[in-house]
Amino acid sequence: MLNRVELTGSLIERLAVRYTPAGVPVTECRIRHESEQIEAGSARQVECEIPAIGLGDSAKWLQAATPGSRVKVTGFLAAKSRNSKQLVLHIEQIEFLEGN
Repeated sequence: MLNRVELTGSLIERLAVRYTPAGVPVTECRIRHESEQIEAGSARQVECEIPAIGLGDSAKWLQAATPGSRVKVTGFLAAKSRNSKQLVLHIEQIEFLEGN
């Protein structure tokens, strides 16, 4: 089954790194996306904030970023937890883009 997301935007919030019981670094963040998309033949302005999380190397990359940084992230969607069906983007790759 396919579950792949590629998104560009601005890092608007980044929490401090924490660690899982196994010692894996985790960083939670929010990414603001703005674009124009074509839907049903008409242009539509899209603005949204996406909750995201990075584990391992992705968490370290996020810690190196400052809020306001433009990023391109690739990853997958998953429920926030067993008790919450809210979607969170799990970042597998992050690329820092030039300009703010």
